[in-house]
Amino acid sequence: MNKFNKAILKLSAVTGLTLSIILPHAAMADNYPKKPVNFVVGFGVGGSADRMTRAMSSFVSEELGQPVKVINKKGAGTQIAANYVLNRPDDGYTVFASTFAPYLPNTILKGNASYTVNDFSYMNFQWFDYELIAVNKDTEYKDLASLVTAIKEKPKAVKAAVVQGSGGHLMAKLLLEKNGIPQKNLNLVTFNSGGKARSAVAGGQVDFIIISAQGSEGIREFLRPVAVVRDSESERWDAPTVNDALKPLGTEVPVLTGSMRGFAVTNEFKNKYPERYKKLAQAFESALARKDVQKFLKSSEIGGAWVGPNRSTELMVQNYETFKKYKHLLN
Repeated sequence: MNKFNKAILKLSAVTGLTLSIILPHAAMADNYPKKPVNFVVGFGVGGSADRMTRAMSSFVSEELGQPVKVINKKGAGTQIAANYVLNRPDDGYTVFASTFAPYLPNTILKGNASYTVNDFSYMNFQWFDYELIAVNKDTEYKDLASLVTAIKEKPKAVKAAVVQGSGGHLMAKLLLEKNGIPQKNLNLVTFNSGGKARSAVAGGQVDFIIISAQGSEGIREFLRPVAVVRDSESERWDAPTVNDALKPLGTEVPVLTGSMRGFAVTNEFKNKYPERYKKLAQAFESALARKDVQKFLKSSEIGGAWVGPNRSTELMVQNYETFKKYKHLLN
């Protein structure tokens, strides 16, 4: 036994202090976690973020050696869940699971949230989805250019569905602005859920929709895709990229990042317990590196990428800055 350990044991015996009081947090990290970890979802049961979280909970539990409990705190565009996480002890036993983009920027920029993007540390975004622009298959519109032209020439005649505050909502506004069309020209219907918005276009109540592509597989038979909001074409949808589709009009729009789902903790936890943070992040990375996990996620149509804390943070900041730049369009 070295002199340092002997001194600690001697001091402990004399004063009655425990080693946990004397040793720094980093030295205690090997004992983490010593109890179940809570994954707090910013949405209700059954949605994409919830399915991702429940799928990952058992695999991360195996990596950590402790149970993982999933708690749903829906409401206020994920603001309720975010505040709940921030008000819990910063000890690594509470993890925020959400569709961080676009919801977190919206709660800050439009929802008067008391927190900032920097109050969270983003361990990993594992499920990315881009926006799809599609018309009801029975409409007369064959491509995005003809759709935009109709909005310009026939005020209020074209009706669209979007999810309130989503990337699709912002893209609808950007299409109008970048093509010099008054915002009032489009009859824009906003919904609080993707399911309701998709039902509206599938049923012909609206002419077109801008919404996450993967969640639209179930209504594919009712749609004619006219563009994907990406820099490259999609293998799943037969449609040009949004800016290729706009070439006949001579205009361009910024390509938004789309939905980003994953896991985060408070930044205070990362700073206070760096070794615990490292162990928690490693549990996610190790789980996603497993072939059985990837097979399960793929069969469940759930994203399973590992991009890590640094890249996740970069993507979150980029998304926030884009929404901040155009937040006036979401009034």
